[in-house]
Amino acid sequence: MTQHNKTLGEFIINKQSEFKYSSGELSRLINSIRLAGKIVNHEVNKAGLVDILGTAGVENIQGEDQQKLDVYANEVFINTLVNREIVCGIASEEEDDFISIVGGNKKNDNKYVVLMDPLDGSSNIDVNVSVGTIFSIYRRVTPAGTPVTLEDFLQPGKQQVAAGYIVYGTSTMIVYSTGHGVNGFTLNPAIGTYYLSHPNMKFPEKGNIYSVNEGNYIHFPKGVKKYIKYCQEEEGDRPYTSRYIGSLVSDFHRNMIKGGIYIYPSTSKNPNGKLRLLYECNPMAFLAERAGGKASDGFTRILDIKPTELHQRVSFFCGNKEMVEKAEKFMRKAKKK
Repeated sequence: MTQHNKTLGEFIINKQSEFKYSSGELSRLINSIRLAGKIVNHEVNKAGLVDILGTAGVENIQGEDQQKLDVYANEVFINTLVNREIVCGIASEEEDDFISIVGGNKKNDNKYVVLMDPLDGSSNIDVNVSVGTIFSIYRRVTPAGTPVTLEDFLQPGKQQVAAGYIVYGTSTMIVYSTGHGVNGFTLNPAIGTYYLSHPNMKFPEKGNIYSVNEGNYIHFPKGVKKYIKYCQEEEGDRPYTSRYIGSLVSDFHRNMIKGGIYIYPSTSKNPNGKLRLLYECNPMAFLAERAGGKASDGFTRILDIKPTELHQRVSFFCGNKEMVEKAEKFMRKAKKK
């Protein structure tokens, strides 16, 4: 069997021995995420044909309008994980608090908690731009069989055992890592099966794309402004190309394949940054490092940050290692002045 004919299910089974705790539980968990992603993909592809577009009329914990598809994707992922009885807790960007999953008549001895952004970039659905799901998996730190606590979710990103995303675009892909490389699988919609299409994904050594919402330029810290000007200078292999979609999954996915840096810094309006550490930055940083890239808040490695709250926000610089390190130099230099 050639590598490109290998299905995601076969790949998970073949790689199970690489898991630190090989009980089959993590394999079943990733399989459940695969299933939920297929269900959400089906609904995303119907958008415009059914009443699934627009706001749901409520706000999430961050005070942002929830889209109907946000609510739908959140319910699908939670229900799939709960019904399969493979996790002990879930935290979602769309939920105020974490969800503790009890085992009904028997105690829940499951070892893993899942943190997720069920539908990243959902405001782009109305204009047919790619969106995605981001997920992060940790081994619980409290005793098995007891209800999960906040401590199980507030772990630094370096403790992740797996992370990944699903991009719903011209083709639907699931990209994930359990710490041993990053692999991408493309959905064949005719038969509903994911096939290995992008084995051992790596950031190119050189990047020439910078992704940042330049509409917020006036609100950026000085170091980011200086770095953007550096990217635009005509010197050597510069100027770099500016590409910004506004869906983190799509921007990250493109930059990992083509080589680039994604920046969502703090601003005068959002002094702590806007992206969520637990649901967006940690899983993307985990993938970036396993693909030879780097992720930081401009000064500190993202995966070393000890979270203090579920919906904590941070600045985010992620992508090609050389480009991130250059941006960090501009940040440090501006801070000294």
